[in-house]
Amino acid sequence: MLRHIEAFDLRLCRGLNRHLSLAGVREVFTIVSRLGDGIIWYLLIVVMPLLPGSPGPVAAVRMALTGMVATGLHAVLKFGLARERPFVTSPSIACGIAPLDRYSFPSGHTLHAVCFTTIAVESVPALAWLLVPFTILVMASRVVLGVHYPSDVVVGAVLGLALAVASSAIFGA
Repeated sequence: MLRHIEAFDLRLCRGLNRHLSLAGVREVFTIVSRLGDGIIWYLLIVVMPLLPGSPGPVAAVRMALTGMVATGLHAVLKFGLARERPFVTSPSIACGIAPLDRYSFPSGHTLHAVCFTTIAVESVPALAWLLVPFTILVMASRVVLGVHYPSDVVVGAVLGLALAVASSAIFGA
C-alpha cells in the first residue's frame, strides 16, 4: 500500500513539475515561494494590530508565538525524518529554485502559510480573499518547483492547521 502511495506521490510531483517549462511559470512560482520564505508573514504580524476589525496586538502575538512553535516542530520533523527532495531522488524532476535546506518532509512553507493564514483570517475575516489564494499558490509552488512531494505539502498543511487550531484553543480566539 505504501509503495502505491509513494508511486502516486512521485507521478503527481512529476506531472506538476512539468509545468516549470511553460513560459513565466518558474518566475511566478519563484516569486511566490520567496515571498512565502517569511517576508509576507513577518509583515502581516507587524500590520495585524493596525487593521480595522483586528483584535489588536493579541493576533500578532498569537501569530508570532505559534510561528515559533511551528518552526521548532518543522525542524524536528524535517531533520529527524530526513526525506530527500524530489529533484534529488528522481532525475526526471527539475529543481526550479534553490531550497533553503536539504530535506523535504514536511513543507515548512506550507506549514507556516496555512498556520498564519488560518490565524489571520480567524482574526480578520476580510483577509481571506488575499491570503487564501496566496497560500494555495505557495503550496503549489513547492511541488511545481520540484522541492517537495505533494505529500510533503499535504502534511505541512495539516500540521499548520492543527497548530492554528491549538493556538485558537489556547488563546481563546
